[in-house]
Amino acid sequence: MQGDVREHARALHGCGTDVRRVRRPRELEDLDGLVIPGGESTTMDKLIRVFDLRERLLKLMADGLPVYGSCAGMIMLADRVEDAAAGQQPLGGIDMVVRRNAFGRQVDSFEADLRVKGIEGSSVRGIFIRAPWVESVGPGAQILAEVERGPAAGRIVAVRQGNLLATSFHPEITGDTRVHRLFVEMVRDAAG
Repeated sequence: MQGDVREHARALHGCGTDVRRVRRPRELEDLDGLVIPGGESTTMDKLIRVFDLRERLLKLMADGLPVYGSCAGMIMLADRVEDAAAGQQPLGGIDMVVRRNAFGRQVDSFEADLRVKGIEGSSVRGIFIRAPWVESVGPGAQILAEVERGPAAGRIVAVRQGNLLATSFHPEITGDTRVHRLFVEMVRDAAG
């Protein structure tokens, strides 16, 4: 609908997957997984409702469709959103409270090396652009990464709950496809 769709498509192609863009309800048919990219969460929310995707997405998620949300996508997957715009309705699914634009404005963007549970090897480079952070998680959600250093130390930035994965950073713009590979593994596991 909106956001850095092209960058996610390139990363997923790099993982050997086929990619289809979704803009209409009929394009949700026969999906194995879905990525909700970074962008602007209030705009995404409005477009999801305008294009009549909301109810179908909620059903697919309830039926176990693997979904990965980065940055604004994380906001869309949160059960609760702090500093939400008036009328904003996330899709939910992950038992977490997310604070929109928590790291600050565009000029406050930063990068950090992150150890992400489930990803082996060196740290993952997290790029944070007007990013949310996770205030808290419920018992069903697993914390995968926190910022380790600097003023944001201790902030939760990657979470998983069942077939849902969310990061507040943008792995799609780093050239490192390991987060996308983790998601592809989730999709394959869900498919059996």
